[in-house]
Amino acid sequence: MVPIPYWLTVLAWTSLLLAGISFIYIALDVTKHPQKMKIMTIVWPLTALFGSFIWVLAYKKWGENHSSEKMKMDGSMNMGSSNKSMAVSVFIGTCHCGAGCSLADLIIEWLLYFFPVLYVVGGYPAIFSHKLFSGFVLAFIFALIIGVSFQYFAIVPMKHLSRKEGIIAAIKADTLSLSCWQIGMYATVALCQLSLFPHFFGGEVLPTTPVFWLMMQVAMLVGFCIAYPMNWWLIKTGIKEKM
Repeated sequence: MVPIPYWLTVLAWTSLLLAGISFIYIALDVTKHPQKMKIMTIVWPLTALFGSFIWVLAYKKWGENHSSEKMKMDGSMNMGSSNKSMAVSVFIGTCHCGAGCSLADLIIEWLLYFFPVLYVVGGYPAIFSHKLFSGFVLAFIFALIIGVSFQYFAIVPMKHLSRKEGIIAAIKADTLSLSCWQIGMYATVALCQLSLFPHFFGGEVLPTTPVFWLMMQVAMLVGFCIAYPMNWWLIKTGIKEKM
């Protein structure tokens, strides 16, 4: 492989550092000021891993829960989802979906790196001639499991559902959203790993390099943009709850 340019490595490290600081900031704040919807305590920090300081601003504006302080100041509490615009509710709903995808892909990439035999489980080489697509299969399955779990813990308290009803509702609410996210993310990763990186660097970039995770950050942002319209439709039709 051709050495990765120094400027790109610096850019990647800078992006990862900002994301790490953003993650820590939000994680500390949600610990001090727990979210009314408990699952969002996990969602907001995870989304900072790809959204960085932009997601910190979003959290400060739409997610920060200082309701107790607000009540002391003016005796009111306006923290309900009904006070949020449709665009903001869809943004938060898409973040909820993306957090599960982010966590799943983070775990799967390292599992595949340290235990490459897992590619066989994803269909390599019996179904796919390239390990990348086998990894996509494993990541999708894992993301679906985590995403549905996240959705379950969000939707059950809101609708007061039984366990069975909650699982069914979570699957209906998250499958299409997650699929759109993963399609956008996979397309970006495939473009980089199968075309751009081989052309410029002579081969794929490994998870041990900061450039790989910069690529994943960009891929997640693309996934967010692709999943946003689907979340709008899901919320508008009542399949997914406003958050």
